[in-house]
Amino acid sequence: MNIKIICPPDADAPAVFAASELKDYLSRMLAGEEGELSISLKVIPDKEKNLPDCFSVELGPKGGAIIGNCARSVLLGAYDCLRRLGCRFLAPMKNCEVVPAVTSQALALKYEHRASFYHRGVCIEGADSRENVLDFIGWLPKAGYNSFFLQFKSPCIFYARWYEHRGNPFREREPFTPADALAWMEEAEGEIKRRGLLLHKVGHGWTGETLGYEAQSWDADPRPLPENKRPLAAQVDGVRGLWKGVPANTNLCFHNGEAVDSFAALVVEYAKENPNVDYLHVWLADEYNNVCECEGCQKTTPSDQYVELLNEIDRRLTAEGLDTKIVFLLYQELLWPPKTARLEHPERFILMFAPISRTFEHSYQVGKALPVPAYRRNRVTLPTSLDENLAFLRGWQGQFDGDSFVYDYPLGRAHYGDFGYVKLARVISGDVKRLRQLGLNGYVSCQELRAGLPNFFPNYVLGRTLMDENAGVNQLLEEYFSAAYGEDWPLAADYLFQLSSLSSTDYVNGKGERRDEEMAARMEAVRELSLDFAPTLDAHRGPGGWDTPFWEALDYHREYVLKLSRALRRLARGDREKAGESWRDFRELICEKEPDFQPWLDVYRVLEVTEKYTGFRPGQP
Repeated sequence: MNIKIICPPDADAPAVFAASELKDYLSRMLAGEEGELSISLKVIPDKEKNLPDCFSVELGPKGGAIIGNCARSVLLGAYDCLRRLGCRFLAPMKNCEVVPAVTSQALALKYEHRASFYHRGVCIEGADSRENVLDFIGWLPKAGYNSFFLQFKSPCIFYARWYEHRGNPFREREPFTPADALAWMEEAEGEIKRRGLLLHKVGHGWTGETLGYEAQSWDADPRPLPENKRPLAAQVDGVRGLWKGVPANTNLCFHNGEAVDSFAALVVEYAKENPNVDYLHVWLADEYNNVCECEGCQKTTPSDQYVELLNEIDRRLTAEGLDTKIVFLLYQELLWPPKTARLEHPERFILMFAPISRTFEHSYQVGKALPVPAYRRNRVTLPTSLDENLAFLRGWQGQFDGDSFVYDYPLGRAHYGDFGYVKLARVISGDVKRLRQLGLNGYVSCQELRAGLPNFFPNYVLGRTLMDENAGVNQLLEEYFSAAYGEDWPLAADYLFQLSSLSSTDYVNGKGERRDEEMAARMEAVRELSLDFAPTLDAHRGPGGWDTPFWEALDYHREYVLKLSRALRRLARGDREKAGESWRDFRELICEKEPDFQPWLDVYRVLEVTEKYTGFRPGQP
């Protein structure tokens, strides 16, 4: 078939890219068909600015048109059209796509859609190769997302964890330099802009840089704090210095005008030099109970000082004629709303609510309003219940009614506690469906990019539900699992559902007592369930290999679950020594097999989480 995809001669890059993608997929889907197909791609902007992505699709056997309210929306419409024709984009890896054969008669589509929320994104975490990052960026619009967040001024730490193979004694370090990270960042940003995705950057690191460090990771720095910078550092327990040796985790003394001046100058300089950044995140240190205790700082609150800092940045950006959008963070001490300070120009700012200490056993609940507890400097306890977390959000919303989104962590570490990923996907679905009631305009997921064992279903649910809040999780499960596992998908779904019902995201994330007989019994049931599933897996492995990549990943996942559940069972029974032995067996398995399943599982991160939060003691070797 002769396929023509027509773009205006002055079309922006995302629309041009949409044309090439549409032609590629349709050529494969209509292979062997005769005739001609002509599809026009157009952009008709909304009269109002900053509306969610909107597109309309009208196709027939001879062609038609896809129209979006921006070039990115045209690309999203193209992928959505392909999905409705039977394509399934199940994971960042190309070999996990399903591209069916269809006839031109199937091209009978007429609909329009506006995304339910404006902010729909993912933030890089974990250990990532150059290919992991590029593949994930390529997958984002296929799954309905429109944003990507590259943390720090350079995402070097995330590349370094992979190429240095931190935590994996079976792999040797590969050649890698910070210059490589900068080159790959530039490449990634090019791919982000090629798709019209919204680019978020920086966040952590500003405080460390104010103190004279590059601060592009959470690593400790052996260099002492320069004496001329010491007055800028927070005074904690009578001492001004680096917090546990980590510049990015060190707060400042915002009573000191030089600290405010230096911080604001850094932000403005970066904004001037990086006009391609759509959302510039301005955060404080990534620790808590370490804010300044000097006499001047104690006269106010960290949030009041934070708002005054943001106002100073706003004044300087205005003086430079910059309309840079600034994302400010509700996190740790900054969950407590300011007492007196208010943003002078709220239209510049986007509120980001980050309930990092929440439980993921349940979705957000819109219940009765709880009071915000009294703030106690350097004696705060982070909230775990959903009602407590949402009390802080309501407190800020009483002062700020501008744009906002939630920055949440189900795939940052909680997912390692849900062996089946089904319960967590339902929690994510429920969270998204309550965003509107919570007054939030979207969701950015702070997560590992390689959060795919046993599959990428939670990410799929997040993207699809942010695009359409009415999407039912059961409908999405059938859509995803039938494409991933074929006609026996109910067997895989039932197995993973049972694993989920026995799992605990809270336990693996260190919430609750480590000795827990009920948890031990559940982990024993996980072992029995996994052993019983072996024949089903064997039925999907033939002489030529596995039926689909997802069955192969599920087979590996079964080994993974058997090893980790044994370690958890021993930990829950109080036998820490035996638990450590079993954890080392688990570590050996996933480290040895990492080359075979690299895109599916972030070995660095699962080992870090189970050691730091779950409570395993690595010991020797």
